[in-house]
Amino acid sequence: MQFRNLALAALASAAYGQDLKTALSNQPSLSNLTTYLNLFPSLLSQISQMSNITLLAPNNNAFEMALNASGGAFQNNDTSLIEAVLSYHVLNGSYSNFSSMPMFIPTALGPGMYANHQWLDNDLLWLFANSTVTNSTNFTNGYIHIIDRFLTLPANITDTAVQLGLRSAVGALQVAGLASAVDMLENVTCFIPQNEAFQAIGGTLATDSQMDLSRILEYHVVNGSVLYSTDIKNGTKVVSMNDLELTISTYMDKNGTEVIYVNSAKVVTPNVLVGNGVVHVIDNVLNPGNRTAVPNYTATSDSPAFSGASSATGEVFTSGVASATTTVETGAVASATASGSSSSSSSGLAAPMATGGLGAAALFGGAAVLMNM
Repeated sequence: MQFRNLALAALASAAYGQDLKTALSNQPSLSNLTTYLNLFPSLLSQISQMSNITLLAPNNNAFEMALNASGGAFQNNDTSLIEAVLSYHVLNGSYSNFSSMPMFIPTALGPGMYANHQWLDNDLLWLFANSTVTNSTNFTNGYIHIIDRFLTLPANITDTAVQLGLRSAVGALQVAGLASAVDMLENVTCFIPQNEAFQAIGGTLATDSQMDLSRILEYHVVNGSVLYSTDIKNGTKVVSMNDLELTISTYMDKNGTEVIYVNSAKVVTPNVLVGNGVVHVIDNVLNPGNRTAVPNYTATSDSPAFSGASSATGEVFTSGVASATTTVETGAVASATASGSSSSSSSGLAAPMATGGLGAAALFGGAAVLMNM
């Protein structure tokens, strides 16, 4: 047993002494990744000069799926998008393992065409695909975890809402003339009501002017502040894009699960990552004229915040809005155990960019488990 530990220590020491190129070349399943990184010398140089990083390395099977994906970046040889995707697999910090507790991690994807999100602080995210870690090793600059699928870049708010089936919200934004404006904002937290929430007050909304509808929708967007569930404390107050206050509260239900409310609306799906921030799906439309509305923690569902509002017989604002074609990853995020400080670069490169959330169930093939290296 003693000799085995010595042998493992020697192997770990040898692996830690490897630079990135050597570490990748020693993994036959990463030959395609090595080939593609060599096609982007500036990106390879950037990654090689960074310290304390974690590389989520797609294996050859992942590349085969990507290359065969009809209309995908690799099949279309979209070099700009391919480089962005590869950057998105580099995490800021050396992470040896992941567990089911939430943590948010920045990636090396910088601001630009595929993200509109500044590095504000240390609770940043990266987005996951339905990937499984197949092997792990360390190298001079941090850790390499081999995964069997590519991570997916986050979409903008309206495209994400479509894929979540939130067609009423998308249609309302279009009617109000706000869809493009919301997608172009930087660093936003957006509370998007479910279709049923719009239907519950749909009769009243049908008589509202475009200005009234805009005022309601703007009250759902916090501009300049990206708030993930772990950032939220009971009594947190934030300001909407039309300069009106929102109150966020938390409640521990009978199952010991923390539930988040915005005014009187319950967050039913938290932490949906988008290119310019985060979306939380809520069960009621927020009313800028009723900013003191408080939640009923014991109710199965809250009444609309619009007193006396009339409902519609079906979904509203959905005419001409596309239906979902893909599945958006939502739900739990996973924490990572770091062995080192945040990454840095000697070349003065831009700070890494937060664009997603790691899902434990997805990353570990359906089980929120602890992975120790």
